[in-house]
Amino acid sequence: TEHVLLGLLKLGQGIAVNVLRNMNLDYEAIRAEVERIVGFGPEIQVYGDPALTGKVKKVFEFANEEAANLNHNYVGTEHLLLALLRQTDGVAAQVLENLSVNLKEVRKEVLKELETFNLQLPPIGSSSSPQQPPSSNGQRGQQDRGAPPMSDKMPALRAYGHDLTEICRDGKMDPVIGRKDEVERLILILCRRRKNNPVLIGEAGVGKTAIVEGLAQAIVRGEVPDNLRKKKLISLDLTLMIAGTKYRGQFEERIKAVMDEIKKNGNVLLFIDEIHTIVGAGAAEGAIDASNILKPALSRGEIQCIGATTLDEYRKHIEKDPALERRFQKIIVQPPSIEESIAILGGLKTKYEEHHKCVYTEAAVKAAVYQSERYISGRFLPDKAIDLLDEAGAKARISIMHQPSHLTQLETKIEEARIAKEESIGRQEYEKAAKLRDTEKTLREELQKNRVEWESHKDEHQPIVDEEDIANIVAKQTGIPVTRLTEGETEKVLKMEEALQTQIIGQDDALKTVCRAIRRSRADIKDPNRPIGAFLFLGPTGVGKTHMARLLASHMFGGEDALIQVDMSEYMEKFAISRMTGSPPGYVGYEEGGQLTEQVRRRPYSVVLFDEVEKAHPDVMNLLLQILEEGRLTDSVGRKIDFRNTIVIMTSNLGADLIRKSTEVGFGVKENILDYKAMQEKIEGSVKKHFKPEFINRLDGLVIFHTLDKAALRKVVDLEFSKLKKRLASKKIEVSLDDLARDFLVEKGYMPEMGARPLRRLIEQFLEDPLAEKLLQEPNLEKKYIVSAKDGKVIFLDQDVSTGKKAEPTLAKK
Repeated sequence: TEHVLLGLLKLGQGIAVNVLRNMNLDYEAIRAEVERIVGFGPEIQVYGDPALTGKVKKVFEFANEEAANLNHNYVGTEHLLLALLRQTDGVAAQVLENLSVNLKEVRKEVLKELETFNLQLPPIGSSSSPQQPPSSNGQRGQQDRGAPPMSDKMPALRAYGHDLTEICRDGKMDPVIGRKDEVERLILILCRRRKNNPVLIGEAGVGKTAIVEGLAQAIVRGEVPDNLRKKKLISLDLTLMIAGTKYRGQFEERIKAVMDEIKKNGNVLLFIDEIHTIVGAGAAEGAIDASNILKPALSRGEIQCIGATTLDEYRKHIEKDPALERRFQKIIVQPPSIEESIAILGGLKTKYEEHHKCVYTEAAVKAAVYQSERYISGRFLPDKAIDLLDEAGAKARISIMHQPSHLTQLETKIEEARIAKEESIGRQEYEKAAKLRDTEKTLREELQKNRVEWESHKDEHQPIVDEEDIANIVAKQTGIPVTRLTEGETEKVLKMEEALQTQIIGQDDALKTVCRAIRRSRADIKDPNRPIGAFLFLGPTGVGKTHMARLLASHMFGGEDALIQVDMSEYMEKFAISRMTGSPPGYVGYEEGGQLTEQVRRRPYSVVLFDEVEKAHPDVMNLLLQILEEGRLTDSVGRKIDFRNTIVIMTSNLGADLIRKSTEVGFGVKENILDYKAMQEKIEGSVKKHFKPEFINRLDGLVIFHTLDKAALRKVVDLEFSKLKKRLASKKIEVSLDDLARDFLVEKGYMPEMGARPLRRLIEQFLEDPLAEKLLQEPNLEKKYIVSAKDGKVIFLDQDVSTGKKAEPTLAKK
């Protein structure tokens, strides 16, 4: 306890020191008495912090109790002194008694000193609200959150706000670049005689708070009119005012105390961020909210208040109260332009370089602005660009913090040598242990040397953040590949047709059209305000229109989950449009969003498939015009959903009935170019009759799929059979298909107007059904089957795996 007493005196400031000095006690006198009683310890080197004795821990407990008894929300020097007086068996109390000090008198003096400095802040001085701690010089007022101290004449503002002008003087505020017009407008409104309360209104992240910080910097630099030069700009924390108000009237007392201090001082500008929170703040049954308390003072000009809020919150809360709205003058804050955002990031760059200990290139700054504007929707400049810069810097810093592999290997070798040494000692092989000890020592020296080199290299060579690092962050945040193509990715994009041709049979023209659109997108030469591609897939049923969309999503967009499929047969009624964009206000499900818009908002890089688009209501089709032309769609909540990074594919069977009629005559069965051209003309005619010209003109192309000939159907049989073969392989059953069976399935399933779907049914009927019966009869038998055809039947030639002998044909199926 004697060390605590000496520490209090050595502090030199505070209520405890004042009390002891008033009783003619100083540090030297008390230290001399402590040395006389306890003396000096042995001269040994002490590592770490000394341990606390039980009595000292008890003193801290007593100090907590004293603070609670006095209804203080802090533990100060006065509470520690009171606790030392209670610890009567401690050395501290003994020292004071030896110096002829009456412990009860000391306690009275402490309480008297507290009363002297008790400033009776209404919400704080009340019996139910805690006191604020005294400052280091014994005056009450040092703010717990570390904000700069204010005058003792403003305890409420000190407790619930922080001085932006003081923060600016201390150099702790980020520079404000641009926004000169908004700051000038702010100053102009503040200089008015009445209704001189500006409110900054703008979307989240456009820089409303930064404009107020710009005003604080202008005040500090003296670049304001004379009547504003001596002003303090204090940001009020409304949540801190509400916190802890248990009883009716406490909140009103606090806010009145703040208002009284502002009126008395006369040089305070109040800033309330998220000012819409004053509506309803502190309101309870029979109580008045903050907005109604502030209204009279605002209208009379007794207090000047600057507010900041978003457009939606202003409309929702403040516009509904005309009496409150008329007391504020609106300043609409628009997002900065691309050039202004680059200038803002250029000014902030130094702060982020100091924090992350990295270097940003000019290209990285520009890339952060351009790519955030292009790929990150739903947020605003400069906030989203600053976030990219910040995260890229953090990633660069982390990358050099990882210990190099050669240091990790050395640590592993040292541990192995240590374990081997201990084992040798256990076996009493002391010579070997001595060698291992020397090896361990050598390795440790090498590790220390390499670590010092790495540390110095790490500090000297700061990582450089370039545009590729920014692109990587964008790709991770959005899932959109905006990085430069690697060799492997280039190969993948250039050869995607070859890769997909193995799975999309007989549709080379359609595949080329779609692949060209993807290559334009990855080369970054497409129109940035339209989707990657917008296609209407036409042709007979079962030729692979939906299948191509599914494969595109899997091959280029990361998986089949990147396919957003909308069945347009569900949108045959006019009112179904609300399911796509969300229910209008007042209807059930308004907050849930639309089926289409929510999926695209969560996965902006995807394939959007509108299946059987001709079945949708014409009004639903009108909704697609905005997607195809502008690359965006507004949902029921008012959010703009970005479709610029999607491929929009619509499928339709328009004209398929005309194809069936032509095949009945007998000419459609011939596979030649003229038949395809005739089909193309008929389908295009049907499309022009059904869809409006403005819809067709917005498409990148009408992609008409070929009817499948027998050669294509053979490939389809092989493709479907390979899927069956893969499923059976997991059950240790091998199957193979010979030419007879293949030809049988093609002949039986060839229907030009029906496409490949009949083949799937035939494979189920002739292959899967008999195999399922056989598996159920003999579930554990390993077999090899050869599928063939004979006399208009599919037969299975089975071969026992163990003997290798052919058996009689089984599982024959008509």
